[in-house]
Amino acid sequence: MSDLDDLLARQSGVVSRAQLIALGASRAERDTLVRRRLLVPVLPGVYVDHTGVPTRVQRSIAAVLYAGRAALHLESALDHPGGTGVIHVAIDATRRVAAQPGIRIHRVAGLEGKVRWNLVPPRVLPEVAALERAHRAATDLDAIAAVAAVVGSRATTAERLGRVLGSRPRIRRRTLLADLLDDLAAGTHSVLEHGFLTTVVRPHALPEPSARQAPRVGAKGIEYRDAEYAELGVVVEMDSRWHDTERAADRDADRDLDDLAGGQVTVRLRYRQVFGTPCHTAARLGLLLRRRGWNGSSTACSPSCAVPAWTI
Repeated sequence: MSDLDDLLARQSGVVSRAQLIALGASRAERDTLVRRRLLVPVLPGVYVDHTGVPTRVQRSIAAVLYAGRAALHLESALDHPGGTGVIHVAIDATRRVAAQPGIRIHRVAGLEGKVRWNLVPPRVLPEVAALERAHRAATDLDAIAAVAAVVGSRATTAERLGRVLGSRPRIRRRTLLADLLDDLAAGTHSVLEHGFLTTVVRPHALPEPSARQAPRVGAKGIEYRDAEYAELGVVVEMDSRWHDTERAADRDADRDLDDLAGGQVTVRLRYRQVFGTPCHTAARLGLLLRRRGWNGSSTACSPSCAVPAWTI
């Protein structure tokens, strides 16, 4: 059946019983395909065209086909294929689908307008999936990561996320997420950048960076600095734990050397400095900024804050 071959090619070798019937395959023909192991059941009413272990992509497509009018949701809608974890599938809130091993079904109100139905398999819109992940996150940091990551990957924009957030009055951490989206719209692109502003800079009355994601022509073309105090000659870069390869470290060293040669000082902050010891970070950064010409003074955020002990 050439139509079946075309469908299997589009769906990475996965097909449902309903699709076979729509193609005109009789029950006898379907049974023959299964008996000859040309199609192998992986879920009730869903088959793959081989006898090996289904790939993550095939498992995702099979899960959506099993659930009927459905779409990938949460991290399954956002992450690149790979791994063997649970497949999250959204169905409309008016429907019910029996659970299956390795598949988690989510009933979503108004699903029809929240999905990219043209994709294979269909996926919940990235801004909807990301905000739902943030709503379900165990910690504030996890919630920030869910939203910042989807903007940083350019899957959506802070403006679109803001519109969806506005339609969800009962979402957890609404104020935190709204503030985060304001920062993302202004050019913040990572959890660390947002944390730098909200745990280091603002609570301790440090000056806001004059530019975020500031472009500059470097040795290899246009480069971007996470935060820059241009008038003071200070650059603040965020180093996430996933950015710690030898090649990346070499590139960072080259960039820092370029800054020093140009009369600027580069400060590199990691998760511990931003989220673990923000007061110590603010105290030391405040001293550096004062020595570079800042006329202000950092302030303590609490009675136990480390800033006063470091104030000149």
